[in-house]
Amino acid sequence: MQQNNGLDKRQLIGFVLFSVILMGFLFYFQTTQSPKPAEVEKENVVQNAASSQTAAVNLNDSVKAGTIQQYKLQNDELTVDFSTLGGQMTTVRLNNYNSYDKDNKNKPVQLFSRNNSQYGFRFRDRTGKVFDTRDLVFTGKADGNTIIMQSQINGAVIQFIYTLMDQYRVDFKVRTSGLARLVTDGKADFLWNYNVREMEKGRSQEQTHTEFVYAFNNYKSYDYDGRGEMSEPKEVLNWLGVKQQFFGAVIEAHNGFRQSKGAQEPLNEGEFLKKFNYDGQVALNGNELNQDFTWYFMPLDLDLLRSYGKNFDEILPLGWSFIGTMNRWFFIPVYEMLSGWGIAAGWVIFLMTIAVKIILSPVMYKQHKLSAMMRVIRPEIDEVNAKYKDADPMKKQQEVMAVYRKAGVNQLAGCLPGLLQVPIFYALFRFFPNMLDLRGKGFWFANDLTAYDDLIKLPFNIPFLGDHLSVFALACTAVILIYTMMTAGNMQQPTQEGMPNMKPLMYIFPIMFLFFLNNAASGLSWYYFVSNAINIVIILVIKTFILDEKKIHAQIQANKAKPKKEGRFQARMRQMMEQAQEQQKLQEQQRRRK
Repeated sequence: MQQNNGLDKRQLIGFVLFSVILMGFLFYFQTTQSPKPAEVEKENVVQNAASSQTAAVNLNDSVKAGTIQQYKLQNDELTVDFSTLGGQMTTVRLNNYNSYDKDNKNKPVQLFSRNNSQYGFRFRDRTGKVFDTRDLVFTGKADGNTIIMQSQINGAVIQFIYTLMDQYRVDFKVRTSGLARLVTDGKADFLWNYNVREMEKGRSQEQTHTEFVYAFNNYKSYDYDGRGEMSEPKEVLNWLGVKQQFFGAVIEAHNGFRQSKGAQEPLNEGEFLKKFNYDGQVALNGNELNQDFTWYFMPLDLDLLRSYGKNFDEILPLGWSFIGTMNRWFFIPVYEMLSGWGIAAGWVIFLMTIAVKIILSPVMYKQHKLSAMMRVIRPEIDEVNAKYKDADPMKKQQEVMAVYRKAGVNQLAGCLPGLLQVPIFYALFRFFPNMLDLRGKGFWFANDLTAYDDLIKLPFNIPFLGDHLSVFALACTAVILIYTMMTAGNMQQPTQEGMPNMKPLMYIFPIMFLFFLNNAASGLSWYYFVSNAINIVIILVIKTFILDEKKIHAQIQANKAKPKKEGRFQARMRQMMEQAQEQQKLQEQQRRRK
């Protein structure tokens, strides 16, 4: 019988020592405390005593620059500044969230600031002359938690009415009077130019998650565009927005946007990630623009998005179909349940990994039992390969399959665990960089589990790796290599000439994994480190205490003695091989005749 290529007792002791040393190393670099969220900046505003959710208006601090004035509305969730130039929101701050800053300064999340966003309406009069509300100077008036902006165009009055509401919303009403004397085509353009500012650690990852999002068909259908031009000439959009990794700015048109088109341009450096330009149409009623809109400036929290009832939860890129369902109804609820017990985020991931392994343990047991059976019959396979060394390849393959069939070994069963783990891998690939509750949560030397850890900084840039080495990614690569060493012995060498040897490729895979994980969310690397470490322990337990190769050999001999009923799949494979063999003979005969 061929010698087992797994780990012996000395290797087991070595692995345990390696794990203890590695865990001690990780604990040594444990951060003493997570970055504390910045206290919300206190501003000199007039608070409404009736409710903490009711907005306040600061008129005393209005900034006048000629005829330009600025106003402020504030509640527990948002601080919004308005300018009478264009009647627009100029600053939108999420009070309870901070942006990433490499100098560890507390920078509030500001979706709008320093003129990175401009929006308004464009009209054409009877002569074709264009009027753009972004160029107009409005007059402002404050009334509780409402700002009223008003301007005139050749005798027509345009009024913007903003009301700051709870749940990160700003109600936006547009009213006109006398516009019908100027406009005759029954439509107006809504324009929005938006330069999205970088907020997270890991520019490439955040840029990938920054895109157009929109819904149509009465909020039932959802779409997005993260690369090219956005064009929906036939659909009426219920809402349109631009999402980032954890936050989104969305405007809902209660009567819809038509003839929508947009463009986006990624920026490789600087404070902005992408430039977005949107152009859509809103219908006029009697050539007057009297429509209601709602702005949403939201953290992308699944429960919050669901609460709106407008299909906003689709904004979270948790994966399509089964993948998204797995995240929404398993990983997120499990994470929320465990974190609700007051457990640190990193240990929540550790417990989630164990839960997944328990669910997959029956499948893993069958996989390792199959590997043990294949090791037992390896001498017989080697005998067949030697006996039919110079025979027809088809004939040799038939004999090899016959050995497997008599022994009761189904080779395809070994593919099942791998196939099961593919959707889990992709689900977690979507889960970790998009889970708002993990944002800013530190664990050991990782300050943020939704971004890479860069404890090891490099003085140069390595292509595809960057200017750092992630310790979590290195640790994950190490345990994958150990796992590969333990399982590579079960892989058979190619039995036919010209067939590639897969073993070297198995060792290349962990190294490629380092390139993949080095810039990925450290939570993902930590999960796969724990997952593969548990795999190693499971293999050792199964080999040492559960699987007895003598009993497996006896079972195989018993299987050989039983009459074999050819299954449908096996019959189909036999027929295909026979047909291929006949075809090969005919080709050989034709070649000889020539």
